[in-house]
Amino acid sequence: MAMALIETSGLSKHFGQVKALERLDLAVEPGIIGLVGANGAGKSTLLKILLGLLTPTSGRASVLGMDSVRETRGIRQVVGYMPEHDCLPPDVGATEFVTHMARISGLPRTAARERTAEVLRHVGLYEERYRQIGGYSTGMKQRVKLAQALVHDPKVLLLDEPTNGLDPSGREEMLDLIKRTGTEFGITVVVASHLLGEIEQVCTYLLAIDAGHLLSAAPISHFTQRTPVLAVEVEEGADRLVAALAAKGVRARQDGSRVLVAIESDALYDMVRDSVADLALPLVRMQQERGRLEDLFRDASATASPGAAMVTGSPQ
Repeated sequence: MAMALIETSGLSKHFGQVKALERLDLAVEPGIIGLVGANGAGKSTLLKILLGLLTPTSGRASVLGMDSVRETRGIRQVVGYMPEHDCLPPDVGATEFVTHMARISGLPRTAARERTAEVLRHVGLYEERYRQIGGYSTGMKQRVKLAQALVHDPKVLLLDEPTNGLDPSGREEMLDLIKRTGTEFGITVVVASHLLGEIEQVCTYLLAIDAGHLLSAAPISHFTQRTPVLAVEVEEGADRLVAALAAKGVRARQDGSRVLVAIESDALYDMVRDSVADLALPLVRMQQERGRLEDLFRDASATASPGAAMVTGSPQ
C-alpha cells in the first residue's frame, strides 16, 4: 500500500485549557486538498505542526514519511508554505526576496535566479518583479507569498487562507492559480480555508475539522453529488403540500417555502406535480437537490459559539 503524503496519529495540541487539536487521525493522499473549518478550528495549528514550527502535546505527524518533530529540516526541503499573515519585507523587490528564499532552501545562486523568474512568471508578477513589495496591492503580495512557497520545487504545498484580504476578482484569480499549480506541476496542495465555496471550487478532497476534531475526510464529490431529494418551492401553502403528500404515503418535510421529498420512484414527480395542481399552489421551481458542504457543519455549528460560524460561500 502506498505511503500517505501526510499522516497524523492521535495528534493533539493544547494551549493551556484550549484544545486546538484533539486526537486527530489523518491520512492525506495526493491531490488538491481542502482543509476546512471555522476560524479557530485548528487548521493553522495543524499546518504549523506539519512544518515543525509547533511541537504536538501528544501523538505524531509525518510528511512523506518524515517525522514532524525529528525530521523538520527534511520536511521543509520538500514542503512549500504560504502563511496566512502579511510577512513580506516592504523595501525589496519580488525577485530579490524570492531569490533569497530559494537560496535559503539550498538552491545555488544561478539556479535560484532561474527558478525565481519561472515562478514569478507562473504567478503573474514577472512584469512587476523589480518593484518594491511595499508598493504592491494585497493580491500581488499574496502572489509573492505563493511564489516563495513554490520556488524550491516542493512536493507538497501548504496554503493558509490564500485568499485573505482579496476582492472577488482577486479571489477568483488566486483560486485559478492554485488549481493550475496543483494540476500543471503535479504538486499536492493543502488549502486551509473557512470559505466552503472556495474549497468546493478548487479541491478534489475535503478534510473538515471542527473544534480540533476531524468531522469528515472524503472526496468533494461525496458531498456535492446529486442526492435523491426533490426540492419543491412554492410561494405559499408548503404546509398544505406536505399534508397532501403524506395522505398519499409520500415522505416530505417543510423547509421554509420549500418542500423536500425523498425520491423513491420516478412516479413521484407526477404525483408531486398533480398535488401542486390540485391545491392550486403557485409553483416557483421543482428540482433535484445537490448536496452542500455546509450541511456537514450544520449540527456542529448549532452548538458552537456565534463567533465560530462557518462561512458557506465566497463573500460578495
